[in-house]
Amino acid sequence: MTKNADVVVIGAGPAGIAASISMQQSGLQVCLLEAGDEPGGKLNQWHHLFPNRMEAGTLKNELLSGLKEAGVGIFTGEKIHTVQRNGTEWELHSAVSVWQARAVLIAGGFDVFDARLKEEYGYGIYRNVITSVELETLFAQPQLLTKEGNIPRRVAFVHCVGSRDEKVGNHHCSRACCVTGVKQAIEVREKLPACEVYNFYMDMRMFGTGYEELYRDAQEKHNVTFIRGRVSEASENQEGRIVIKAEDTLSGRPLKMTVDLLVLLVGMVPARMVKDMKIDGGIPSSPDGFLEGINGFTGMNRSPMPGLFLAGTCTGPRSIPEAISDGRSAALEIMQYCQNSNGMQR
Repeated sequence: MTKNADVVVIGAGPAGIAASISMQQSGLQVCLLEAGDEPGGKLNQWHHLFPNRMEAGTLKNELLSGLKEAGVGIFTGEKIHTVQRNGTEWELHSAVSVWQARAVLIAGGFDVFDARLKEEYGYGIYRNVITSVELETLFAQPQLLTKEGNIPRRVAFVHCVGSRDEKVGNHHCSRACCVTGVKQAIEVREKLPACEVYNFYMDMRMFGTGYEELYRDAQEKHNVTFIRGRVSEASENQEGRIVIKAEDTLSGRPLKMTVDLLVLLVGMVPARMVKDMKIDGGIPSSPDGFLEGINGFTGMNRSPMPGLFLAGTCTGPRSIPEAISDGRSAALEIMQYCQNSNGMQR
């Protein structure tokens, strides 16, 4: 049985939720589809957010309350595999449902870079090499411990894992990794005041409001040490601690350090679910593999196909506030499209 709506939104992350609320409040009937078991996108994986350290659950609840108040229908377990044109409307197919709508918004988000592709760091081989996403789950625990159940005495972060890296084919900056490393370093120091914390970086890209201030606080108030230089390799000693080799490019000296936890700040890559969708007419991709709108200045939310729109990190790395703003921008484009095609309602 085909289900009908004015607009179907694919992806219930911050961008998709923000867009759905705006459109439903304007009078459009919106159905929000989520491939996973619950809405919220990557908010479900984060503990606190930068730069103000707001709890991720607080923002998620605020967004979900907005959906409920607006009356948006949310449908989980809906992994869309085909988006095709059917006359003047769009038809979407998942394993369980068929949807028909006047407009479609793709807000399928991003995937996290697979750290196993950077073999020199030993992720998936050494127990105490973890990703920044995994560290967020540890922050939610009563105590931050190594895999052996010990309190870390020294923690190191490696920036730009899977970003700005020609070896893995990712030339783009993931934008949020630097500030995530700063935020997480502060959280480690707060949880473990006796723990030494080191951040190895290429350069610090603190572009957002409050980011530079957070970076200064990490150094001046929390005594986090930032070392400009790449970590070349990691190994494990007999105690299960991680031995890293790096270079301090500011001093021009090689460096060897033993840490209890090595945290890899993994970047954003195009979402496999979005890449695998079969879409009538296709949507161009930018050189970094993310979807691309028709115009980088005034048409970022519009695809070449009428009635098919884009929002959020499916078009490139963004912070959460940027994704929410982009979702609302796409909502305005869709409202204008629907107004120009036989009125606001079905």
